[in-house]
Amino acid sequence: MTSNEVRKKYIDFFVKRGHVEIPPAPLVLENDPTTLFTSSGMQPLVPYLMGEPHPKGKRLVNSQPSIRVQDIEEVGDNRHMTFFEMLGNWSLGDYFKAEQLPWIWEFLTKELVLPKDRLWVSIFEGSKEVPRDEESANIWKKLGVPESKIFYYPAEKNWWSRSGTPEEMPTGEIGGPDSEVFYEFAQVKHDLRFGDKCHPNCDCGRFLEIANSVFIQYRKGKDGKLEDLPQKNVDFGGGLERIVTAVNNDPDNFNIDLFQGFIKEVEKVSDIPYGKNPGGDRSYRIVADHLRASVMLISSGVLPSNKGQGYVLRRLVRRCVFHISKIKGSTKLPVIRNLDKFEYPLKLKSWSEISSVIDDEANKFSKTIDRGLRLVGKISPFGLFQTYGFPLELIEEALAEKGQKVDKNVFKKEFEKHQERSRTASKGMFKGGLGGHSETEIKYHTATHLLHQALRNVLGEHIHQAGSNITAERLRFDFTHPSKLTDEEIEKVEGEINKKIDENLKVTREKMPKEKALKEGALAFFPERYPDITSVYTIGPLDNSYSKELCGGPHVAYTRELGRVKIERQESVAQGVRRIYAVLE
Repeated sequence: MTSNEVRKKYIDFFVKRGHVEIPPAPLVLENDPTTLFTSSGMQPLVPYLMGEPHPKGKRLVNSQPSIRVQDIEEVGDNRHMTFFEMLGNWSLGDYFKAEQLPWIWEFLTKELVLPKDRLWVSIFEGSKEVPRDEESANIWKKLGVPESKIFYYPAEKNWWSRSGTPEEMPTGEIGGPDSEVFYEFAQVKHDLRFGDKCHPNCDCGRFLEIANSVFIQYRKGKDGKLEDLPQKNVDFGGGLERIVTAVNNDPDNFNIDLFQGFIKEVEKVSDIPYGKNPGGDRSYRIVADHLRASVMLISSGVLPSNKGQGYVLRRLVRRCVFHISKIKGSTKLPVIRNLDKFEYPLKLKSWSEISSVIDDEANKFSKTIDRGLRLVGKISPFGLFQTYGFPLELIEEALAEKGQKVDKNVFKKEFEKHQERSRTASKGMFKGGLGGHSETEIKYHTATHLLHQALRNVLGEHIHQAGSNITAERLRFDFTHPSKLTDEEIEKVEGEINKKIDENLKVTREKMPKEKALKEGALAFFPERYPDITSVYTIGPLDNSYSKELCGGPHVAYTRELGRVKIERQESVAQGVRRIYAVLE
């Protein structure tokens, strides 16, 4: 069974049971300084789990593209991934355990035809405030799960909140007990390194969690105690890749169709096929996973940089380069095509656009990797980091192969000194909205909108925003354009911006449905990042505006507050992507 078939079966199954399929949240969330990426389907649904009515109703379902940065270093075994799809269904104060658990059992055993004797379940064992979840246990027993395959675990394993156990939850945080389903790979023998006895939560590889039903019914009160939410909710999550792995009865996630295109391209340049060299398989998996994650990030508008989402992309590409060099002795990354056939719930850019970004970053790193690798063990780990741009995890891997370790305390102290030396007066991230709200940054934010529109007017409507960054000292704007701007073009852009500043145009904020804003001509080159009801900033008269964009704000009230804009320099970011730096005078 293919991944497309499993995804479709899941969505269809819950649509038939009264659920509405909702579009997935963007991989990169707008105006959320608390997180870099969407890491689960419930992340954008928290307000509705707390009682706010959802416009689509009380029963929802989707497949959510997700990235978990904390798993980057874990990738290399047969089950961890950086990018994955999370199949999810939700009840917002509607059905609860009595409906959810039988439905999941039916989907797994009838729709996917998983053998019942391979399925084990886990349940919350209870705590001081929350009783043992006997309700779920009784439901599982009625469904035919033998008691010997029902395991009770503490909050560390069978309680969900964004903060951890009930004791770790801050005031106002929501959470609840969960019940998981595990698939048993009977062909995998228990590894005694992980304990005398094997059980569903054992890390030996015999069991794989494929389904988790969370019963969100509590909130942490001001007195530190759990209190009932006004509604009982269900939040289900099941990793698509893991479910397909179980359907195939193969404990290696990387043997499923979603990874095979990447694996086969690497095999073309290696003397040893995947699966024939346990030591080399780790590098195969890292390249396959990181390339796939990089494709998704670039398609979401992320470009390599030294912070935020861009730094994660840079780490992924550099780890790819490092591990492809171990496989074939060359730093050239493989070409991957025909990704659209997997019907990802995320619009992919063309391979030419994706590869130009990946190749540009890979080429930059490959120039230093050979020399740097020769110096591993000869100069300090921080020297490799500072001089050759080696991420810490690559330094650790390279030293481990020589039987050496990184002294992380020494590295941390050196890194802190480096940060102090290079720290600027103020820094802020701008992705359709500002993280910092200083007066100067707000001015730069409005100046960015003027720059964006001026570039489109002077160079053409092919100009698309590819990224932005604002500090208290300057603005940086990335945009699609095939060639370097001439001096005359820069002069025209700068002149138009300052003309609009002199006109003292009013800046107006409106809240409206995203679809309406787009129909009215508002710019939004990452529209999927914005909520259904969003802010729109207009520069100039509402009926004849100069600039109109979906944006999180904030902005100045009138353009004359900016003073003057001076374009300082331009540079190439990747093939077809230019970068401009500008300052206020």
